[in-house]
Amino acid sequence: MNQQQKTNNKKQTTNNKQLITTSLVWSVPLIITAIFFWILGDIIWHGIGQISWEFLTTATKDAGRSGGIAPIIVSTVLILAVCLTVSIPLGVGTAILLAEFTREENWFGRLVRRSLDVLAGVPSIVFGLFGNALFVRILGFKYSILSGGLTLACMVLPILIRSAEEGLRAVPNDYRFGAACLGICRTSTLWHLLLPAAVPGLLVGLVLGVGRAIAETAALLFTSGYVDHLPTSLLDSGRSLSIHIFDLSMNISGGDPNAYGSALVLIMLLLIINGMAAWITHRWLENRILYR
Repeated sequence: MNQQQKTNNKKQTTNNKQLITTSLVWSVPLIITAIFFWILGDIIWHGIGQISWEFLTTATKDAGRSGGIAPIIVSTVLILAVCLTVSIPLGVGTAILLAEFTREENWFGRLVRRSLDVLAGVPSIVFGLFGNALFVRILGFKYSILSGGLTLACMVLPILIRSAEEGLRAVPNDYRFGAACLGICRTSTLWHLLLPAAVPGLLVGLVLGVGRAIAETAALLFTSGYVDHLPTSLLDSGRSLSIHIFDLSMNISGGDPNAYGSALVLIMLLLIINGMAAWITHRWLENRILYR
């Protein structure tokens, strides 16, 4: 009887431990999700009243207290376009080099990977100072959308390269061996087999890179500038949404309503970009399968 009681107590203790562990595991994502919806709800509650067609299409007035954010949106889109135009080809190309043409034990590959890991953890303000020194002063681009976009490209490259590399390495070697047995050249193997199979990893890197770039403030303070007028070229200074939100909430008295509205637009823009990236990737994969 004592032995049976000990066995029951041990089972009960094990069940209690499992219950506690399960509760802790589930509580972490629930808490994070609750915090996310709390922040999002607060932004929607205070910012939804500011959203209107006039707010999205008119120029900023009275240092941002009134008027719209049309020049701010244009500047943000241009900065992001420059960033992605530079970072995607460089990032995917470097990831292909590291994953397909460099062995893991190769000293060059190890050096590049460690450098990327270090750069991924560098504070954004350091990138801003680097961009100010290189693009603004040495190359003579001054405070401009081009300087800001190139600086953001330097910031997102480590994330994009490492995610794309892991996506390529996750593709089974059977794809490579099968293509080699059929006599398919390496370029065709990369384009028709490996890159489509690695799209999830590429998409993760792209989404993370866009998320970091579109919400960046510190780096753009030293590169793209503060001007809230509509830019006419990439060499004009432009204020991004993140800088606009920072300025309204920290430096402009009475700017909180428009700051909330701008924050809501920033979140909507991020969701639209992520949705477009997922849709384009899905359509591309469907076409690849259809015409293969």
